[in-house]
Amino acid sequence: MDKINAGLIMLAEMREKLPPSEKKVASFILDYPTQAIKMTAVELGEASHTSSAAVIRLCKSLNISGVQELKLRIAGDLQHTKTVDRDIEANEALPSIVEKVTMQSSEILAQTANLIDIVELERAVTALSQARKIIFFGVGASGIAAMDADQKFLRINKNSRAFMDLHLGATAVVNAQEGDVVVGISFSGETHEVAKILEIARETPATTISLTRYGSSLAASLADICLYVSPNVEATFRSGATSSRLAQLLVIDILFMGVVTSAYEQTVDYLDETRSVIQGLHKKVAKRKNKIK
Repeated sequence: MDKINAGLIMLAEMREKLPPSEKKVASFILDYPTQAIKMTAVELGEASHTSSAAVIRLCKSLNISGVQELKLRIAGDLQHTKTVDRDIEANEALPSIVEKVTMQSSEILAQTANLIDIVELERAVTALSQARKIIFFGVGASGIAAMDADQKFLRINKNSRAFMDLHLGATAVVNAQEGDVVVGISFSGETHEVAKILEIARETPATTISLTRYGSSLAASLADICLYVSPNVEATFRSGATSSRLAQLLVIDILFMGVVTSAYEQTVDYLDETRSVIQGLHKKVAKRKNKIK
């Protein structure tokens, strides 16, 4: 399925980081998206008091193929009814909480899927598939995502480790070799510890991957391969702990499935073996409980 959304998100997130002429084009499109999708590059340049060249440069800055793709993405956004992003209120009814959290989570997952760059994703899957050793690093809620990635890749016999402590992570990364992969996870992309780990890894032969919110960030600037999640800001009670974490887990699941399919027969055998062992452990525990009774 072709991705046709996330154009307005990309423009809004990147606007303040763009050169002046591209920023003017982005501002015009954000202010008048319905009109913009009907315009050519020349018309967009005139309407934004810039030029068609500025419009083309804007598309390059957004890492998309051209004006047509940008317009298709924006048209997709306009057809999509956005979830009202209201926070949870005092004494709110549980059915309303269920609806709000579910709709917000569904929206951020869909936006993240639309922001995935298939070329970068393929590079990441290839690096992880061929990795001699994989180190995942994150702190706070992003540390949970790192631990989830670790347990998934361990199940397919990958030499994987997850760290949430800067000192331990640095100790593991500093000796990284050719063929190793270091994955830094930070929603903001500005987390000091994650940036430091990627900075250390950059001095080694290892391949570095960042997983951050869409847009320019310190972590992304230090990585060889950049993957993104939706940059939507969380409501107060969901800050940093739910929707953004779900988006990170979505990308990790996609990476995992990509690695599994790249060596399907072998990885499925590993998954079957680990499943059998876990089931065997549960049976042994059940037998011991029965004996005690």
